[in-house]
Amino acid sequence: MRPTFATFLVLVVLASQAGRADEGTKAEKGAAALSLLKTLDEGFVQVFEKVAPSVVVIEATKRADAEDGEGPKGLEFFFDERKDTTKPPNQGEGGQSWTLPAPPRRSEGSGFIIRADGVILTNHHVVADAEKIRVRLKDGRAFTAKMVGADDKTDIAVLRIEAKDLPTVEMGDSAALRVGQLVCAIGTPFNQDYSFTVGWVSGKGRTNLLGPTSTTILYEDYIQTDAFINPGNSGGPLFDVEGKIVGMNTLINGVGRGLAFAIPAAMLADVSAQLLANGKVQRAWLGIRIETLDEGSRPRERPPGVEKAVIVETIEANAPASKSDLRPADVITEVDGMPVGTARELQREILKAKIGQPVQLTVWRGGSARKIAVPTAELPATITKLASPPAKKPGDVRAAVFGLKLHDAQPAGAQIAEIAPGSAASKSELLVGDVITEVATKPVGDAAECGAAIAAAAEGKGGKNVALNIERHGKRSYVVLNPKK
Repeated sequence: MRPTFATFLVLVVLASQAGRADEGTKAEKGAAALSLLKTLDEGFVQVFEKVAPSVVVIEATKRADAEDGEGPKGLEFFFDERKDTTKPPNQGEGGQSWTLPAPPRRSEGSGFIIRADGVILTNHHVVADAEKIRVRLKDGRAFTAKMVGADDKTDIAVLRIEAKDLPTVEMGDSAALRVGQLVCAIGTPFNQDYSFTVGWVSGKGRTNLLGPTSTTILYEDYIQTDAFINPGNSGGPLFDVEGKIVGMNTLINGVGRGLAFAIPAAMLADVSAQLLANGKVQRAWLGIRIETLDEGSRPRERPPGVEKAVIVETIEANAPASKSDLRPADVITEVDGMPVGTARELQREILKAKIGQPVQLTVWRGGSARKIAVPTAELPATITKLASPPAKKPGDVRAAVFGLKLHDAQPAGAQIAEIAPGSAASKSELLVGDVITEVATKPVGDAAECGAAIAAAAEGKGGKNVALNIERHGKRSYVVLNPKK
């Protein structure tokens, strides 16, 4: 059973008293304990009263046929949606079935006022597809809100209501937030307006919450907390004991499990400023998918003397990076001379670049470091997908190795015509139609050269982990083939 915050306060008092075991009479110690509890009690009452007037309840009426966006796998967005599923289908004339019109859906969440003239921050998923947005203040007033702008990549939305002289929150420094600090939350869980909970920062810089199979691009840098967060808290503030906003509550891992995530205040400030100025967020984009070295299941050579680095998993079709010398499986150690050790650090450095401004990446490839200039472009709404070249007839097969049957690809490389069941290749991530362009970072010109290179690389590595650069549906990526599997 998870201990309550009240239990924690009692333990603090007991610990304080234990340190004073030899000081004063029993009555004096009891009075000191009561004074400490009252001080703590008053502190949390005051921080609630400071922040609560700036928190709002948001009711978004959505179209009955609106589809939910993709949420994190294994996590839940804070939705409180109601559908009337009790009405059975009715029979109309001629035996045709019909149903009553589906009632509008209602999503309830929270938000907070950042400007006295009615500017409010909340989560994009709370108000996405909304036909009407209603905002209620703590003093009982209600307003119809307009959407200023939203960014689904960070799940942040900016609303505006026609009001003046509203109470506002004070933004804090999320970068200075430390694991172990006390934090508080206010929201509307299960329709219980202005519920107040307290907990700790249990982690920072959390990423990859969607999982490796997701195709959704998110910019993640979450604060993790064990403060009780439930459906309806979404979009509400996470704040420190001074009442300064350090984040916006966004995700939970199951109701009541004590694992929740918040968007840091630094990201809120940056995104909201762009949404207020332009109605959208513009981001520099290389067109690569990356992961922190050693986080994935595919082993790679680590540059000597480098503890942390980022590996290029995929280069998107027609992306800026596809026009550079950057390749899949390259290990990136620096961006414009700034060391990067995690995928989030690299992403942060790219976001600093101006759109159209090239960045210089320091990469490790084939046992040596090199510098590669990569152009940037604006992140598109959708990523271009190209079809792979059509496979040639089986009769054109010119090489076979470890269960792979290969034929020549155009203008160079080897295309996989067939993968033998039960072979080493069948246990890899290779697919029929993939074009192998490099073996162990060295380009291959045709099928025969590719087959020989795979065999030689496997022999040189003792039959283990041969890295193959491939093209698939216009994207460039890499796969590790283990011949002994």
